Amino acid sequence: MTATPTTRPYVGRFAPSPTGLLHRGSLVAALASFLDARAHGGRWLVRIEDVDGPRCVPGASEQILAQLRTLGLHPDGEVMVQSQRGPVYEAALQSLIARSWAYPCACTRSDIERALRSAGTPTPRHASAVYPGTCRLGTQGKTGRSWRLDVARVLRDLGLPPVLHWHDRHLGEQTQEVAAEVGDFVLRRTDGLWAYQLAVVVDDAAQGVTDVVRGMDLLDNTARQIVLQKALGCPTPRYLHVPVVLGQNGEKLSKQNGAQPLNLAEPTQCLQEARAFLTRSGWPFDR
Repeated sequence: MTATPTTRPYVGRFAPSPTGLLHRGSLVAALASFLDARAHGGRWLVRIEDVDGPRCVPGASEQILAQLRTLGLHPDGEVMVQSQRGPVYEAALQSLIARSWAYPCACTRSDIERALRSAGTPTPRHASAVYPGTCRLGTQGKTGRSWRLDVARVLRDLGLPPVLHWHDRHLGEQTQEVAAEVGDFVLRRTDGLWAYQLAVVVDDAAQGVTDVVRGMDLLDNTARQIVLQKALGCPTPRYLHVPVVLGQNGEKLSKQNGAQPLNLAEPTQCLQEARAFLTRSGWPFDR
């Protein structure tokens, strides 16, 4: 199964989560997507990914947009806000349920870990558990707590092979067998919130995004999103994953590990530093 590159007029996007303000790492992602859009004579959009409401910081969305304005990174259209799009995500989920491609899951995290141990496939440390498909044929009288995508059934019904192939514009050819390496992933969480994968796919399609330029830490999401695009009849964008900025501890610089907000007293210097990082990483990447 190969993801086909788009030939539509270029539309890129930057999609920050308002769990904090922009820092050096998120500026690199924003600038990379902005520069790629300008290099292709395309449009650059901004989307606020606040679907995970409990983790969002009050007022951060407005402050992020203000940071982008200070940096001179102005979107070419209306800013989309995920928290306003619940009915659209519900419609997408219902379309998958109608085709028997999504099913309710009653498993807790401990249930999944116990099932994997019983099967002799415990989850390696720091790795995500591959869902064993416990509820694929029914919840056995238990109340469904979340909704999952039946990955193998989607691919089978669409006449697609189990291994997904796609081209990353920086990293080259990529493959993943989603059913075996990830399992049936969540579409709607146990707390009722929409899963990142579903919201991203629906919103990229709604915004007409042709090119996704983002940090390399999100590379592993790509195959799941392409499967969902196929299931929902959405176009598959081209992908380009850029290196991430690391903190002093060698881990990805992020809001979770204390990354400091940008000091925008000198916005030009911030942009120069971000562009220098991209240049050292090989920018401009493969067009």
